[in-house]
Amino acid sequence: MQEVDVIIPVYKPGAEFAKVIEKLEHQTVPVHRIILFNTEQKYWSAFEYETPRRKRYENVRIYHISKREFDHGRTRREAVKKSAAEIFVMMTQDAMPEDKFLLEKLIAPLSEKDVAVSYARQLPREEAGPVERFTREFNYPAESCIKSGRDIEKMGIKTFFCSNVCAAYRRDIYEKLGGFVRRAIFNEDMLYAAACIKAGCRVAYTADARVIHSHQYTNKEQFRRNFDLGVSQAQHPEVFEGVPSESEGIRLVKRTAEHLRQIGESRRILPMYITSIYKFLGYQLGKKYKRLSFRRIMKYTMNREYWNSQIR
Repeated sequence: MQEVDVIIPVYKPGAEFAKVIEKLEHQTVPVHRIILFNTEQKYWSAFEYETPRRKRYENVRIYHISKREFDHGRTRREAVKKSAAEIFVMMTQDAMPEDKFLLEKLIAPLSEKDVAVSYARQLPREEAGPVERFTREFNYPAESCIKSGRDIEKMGIKTFFCSNVCAAYRRDIYEKLGGFVRRAIFNEDMLYAAACIKAGCRVAYTADARVIHSHQYTNKEQFRRNFDLGVSQAQHPEVFEGVPSESEGIRLVKRTAEHLRQIGESRRILPMYITSIYKFLGYQLGKKYKRLSFRRIMKYTMNREYWNSQIR
């Protein structure tokens, strides 16, 4: 059986994170190592103090970095170096495995030699509202698919879609392609998936591998998140220039409005439109970040440390 490691960047973990580890330890495919890259040791110390009864597992390895060292690309690259497993799974600390079959289902498509990465379906949390629930269904439908370069004309930017919330990687292909980008404000997963597609490999969306993961962002947070998304796309025109994401965003807005009418939640349509405007403005400003002052960038971004590191 191939060794499987799970890698999780961690920042200010809460009680729920102990449950994530517990579920990973009881998968039908055993985890060789759980590698945690924790930002700021003081927050991990607080987590250990506040959860004294959590079980200590021998296969958990933890490494600490400072906040100024964190980067979506570089941190994950460094974490992968701590693993020697043939398959490694990237996760986020708030992705809760739905069942014990998550890893078994997730890695199954990697048995095909040209499938480089397989990412999981994300289901909404219980407290998620109808807009967030529909967004999860829109981005993570019930049907699996395996994407290749032949799908770009039909699927556009979604051909490159991948999510490190929960995704499994073949190490041999990862090493061959050079891994995640060294610096990334956002989208390190999509950038890698695009490199795979362009190298002739395929990307699997595995709908029967499921994690519970959703967010309740404010409009201001949506603006900042989409600003960073725009920055990421502007920094990588070789990937995104020919496959703009605006049309996919418009389709999501239209489909969400239609869904809200169908379920009798028309009162939520106007707030959804307002949130969409925040997203669009953030995205457009992010794409034009080179024209903005540093002060304005720092006001708009969700990742200030990324920009601070640019001037150190």
